[in-house]
Amino acid sequence: MRNKFTEELAICGFNAVMAVGEFHPETINRLFLRQDRFSSFTKVCKGLAERKRPYKICEDEELERICKSSHHQGMVAMIEQPVIAGLTKDDLEQWDAEGLTGLVLHSVGNDHNFGAMARSAAFFGAHFIVISDGDADAQLTTAAYRVAEGGMEHVVVRSIHDTAAFLQDASRRLITIGTEPRARWRIGDLDAIVREQLKHIRRRSRGCPGFALVIGNEETGLPDEIKRQCSTLVRVPGAGNMESLNAAHAATLFLHAVFEYF
Repeated sequence: MRNKFTEELAICGFNAVMAVGEFHPETINRLFLRQDRFSSFTKVCKGLAERKRPYKICEDEELERICKSSHHQGMVAMIEQPVIAGLTKDDLEQWDAEGLTGLVLHSVGNDHNFGAMARSAAFFGAHFIVISDGDADAQLTTAAYRVAEGGMEHVVVRSIHDTAAFLQDASRRLITIGTEPRARWRIGDLDAIVREQLKHIRRRSRGCPGFALVIGNEETGLPDEIKRQCSTLVRVPGAGNMESLNAAHAATLFLHAVFEYF
C-alpha cells in the first residue's frame, strides 16, 4: 500500500521487514510492530531512535489498517517509495564483465508473481531483474515485497522501454534464454545450449557468460519480436495436461537450471 501523501510504501511480513532492517535500514521512516515482535527488532528500533524516526507498538487491527493487509505478521515498516531506475549501458557492461545472471520480465502483469520471482532470484543468487516500464502491475508494491520474503533486498531492479531492443544488445554479451512452450530445446539441454552460444558471444571475461532468462505473460507468452532477439528458446517438458507453468514457477526452474553456471 502506497501512501500518496508521504510518498511511502508499506512493507509487511516478518522476513520482508527484517531484510529491509538488515540491509537498508536507512530507508525506513516509521516502524509499527506488535509487542511480541519487539525483541527481534531492537537494533532497528535503536537505529530509528538515533535518526529521530518513530516506532510504535500496535495491535493487529492497527497494523492491518496501516498496510491494508491481514498478512502483516505483526509488523509494518513505512519506507521511502522505491524508484525503479532505468537500465543504463554501465549496468549491462557490469553484468557482462562479471558474468551476472538475472530475469527479464516482459508484461508479466502481476505483482505477486514479481515478488515470487524476486524470492527465487535471491535464493539462487541471481543479480538482476529487468521489467518493462509499460507493465503497470509488475511493480514494487506492498504485495511484491511481502511475497518476496526479503528477496527484494538482494536483487537489482531496472526498467526498460523496449524489451526487444534491450535483448538485441544483451544477446551479444549474455546468453538470453526465452521461455517458449513449443521450443525445440528443453531445459535439460542446457549444456548443449551453452556450448553452442559460446561460439557467438563476445566475452569480456573468462568463464561462462551470464544469463538473462526472459519470462513472458502467462496468457500470451513472449511476442514474436522478442523471441527473435533471444539467443535461444527453451521449454520445460511436461505431461501435456497444461500448456504452461505459472510464470513464477517457470522462472524458478530456469534459475535452478542455470545455477551451476553462476
